[in-house]
Amino acid sequence: MLTRLITRPITALGAYVLDTLSFTGGVGYLFRDTAVAAPRALLHSRGRRLGWSNLWAQMVRVGVRSIPIVSLVIFCIGAILSFQMAPILKEYGALAQIADIIGIAVFRELGPLVAAIVLTGFAGASIAAEIGTMVVSEEIQALEASAIAPVRFLVVPRVLATTVMMVCLAVVADLVGSAGGMFVSRYFLGIGYLQYAQHTFTAIKLQDFNTGLIKSAVFGALISGLACFLGLNVTGGAEGVGNATTRTVVLTIVALIIVDLMFTSVFYYLGW
Repeated sequence: MLTRLITRPITALGAYVLDTLSFTGGVGYLFRDTAVAAPRALLHSRGRRLGWSNLWAQMVRVGVRSIPIVSLVIFCIGAILSFQMAPILKEYGALAQIADIIGIAVFRELGPLVAAIVLTGFAGASIAAEIGTMVVSEEIQALEASAIAPVRFLVVPRVLATTVMMVCLAVVADLVGSAGGMFVSRYFLGIGYLQYAQHTFTAIKLQDFNTGLIKSAVFGALISGLACFLGLNVTGGAEGVGNATTRTVVLTIVALIIVDLMFTSVFYYLGW
């Protein structure tokens, strides 16, 4: 009895570690295959070339249609930050520094991260459900029977579209987040538009903008890669599609936070 009490937690922990390593390795292999297939799909001749209409459709679906919800969320976050910081900064006579803080926070962290989290729920879950449904309905097998590689036909356009549009969404989020802080500062805190803009442009450096773009590109690849991997590994019919969709949202958000922490740590030690 005592032996079972000791071995069960160890066995469960070992199984969890093995599952995590297997999952991480599978995602890594998918990224490798995608990186190998992307140049061929973009450059090679007839029969292997990427369908540009499919790529544009994915960019519109993933990026353009998510602009309103990303803008609404990040605008509200910028406004909330202004309200929350105003009482403290007012005590020190530095109320105008709200623009500096919001600008740096949005451009370096909040813009890319919030846009990525919103995009996870908006597009990541959709990608996983779509590909998972194709697996359940045996459309993936039909592609393979027709000598069409699923990675080139399904994964590559989604990864490219999500990566490119994630960078564009980060730029939109940066501007709209700053606009949210400016709106509250102008109409509730008495800080003029020109004063707010001057503080923002003075505080933000090019590296603040560039670090946000680097993060957003990695976030976009991570969102689409995890969604495609979980979708391609769906089992169990309609229930499996639902589980894959849920896992996509949860695991992607956790991965985004961890990757963001890693980037922030590296940029801190590099002095960026």
